[in-house]
Amino acid sequence: MTTLAANSARTYELGDINEFPVIASDIIYEGAAVGDNASGYARPLVAGDPFRGFAEKKADNSAGSAGDINVRVLSKGKIKLAITSLAITDVGKDVYASDDDTFTLTATSNTRIGYVHRWLSTGYGIIAFDANCGIKTILTAATGTPGDTIADVTGSFVQATLNNNFASLAAKVNYLLDKMGQ
Repeated sequence: MTTLAANSARTYELGDINEFPVIASDIIYEGAAVGDNASGYARPLVAGDPFRGFAEKKADNSAGSAGDINVRVLSKGKIKLAITSLAITDVGKDVYASDDDTFTLTATSNTRIGYVHRWLSTGYGIIAFDANCGIKTILTAATGTPGDTIADVTGSFVQATLNNNFASLAAKVNYLLDKMGQ
């Protein structure tokens, strides 16, 4: 490998901004949650899409082919969102999107976008979002049911207890890694 012998101007991207090509015949509006259509193109988020961020400004590709324009997104930060029935006790809970402007605390088939950072008032909060926060499974327990308690394993060994303990530990490790954006 050769080391530099002179200055080399480089192009840098600062902060948590990204750009993605937009699908054909669609508009992504400013403030929309942006998803990936599984072919690499951005679109207004649909439940289950990988989350790419929030649109910084309108990207109108309604008369274009896929990739004719890009949408610029904020991929990480904090945002004020309306979430039905959000309560002061929901701080720290995961937040999901079911489309580009509907946010909920219900996982089902929705897309995880972040967590409640701060409660503002009933139905409104500051959400810490991260395009890298999608659910990743790092550890998988072969059998067992995860829970919030690690049970004692007594002298009368019970295979199901051990399986459940390992499943619980794997679930918590995955949860922590996901929260850290790993």
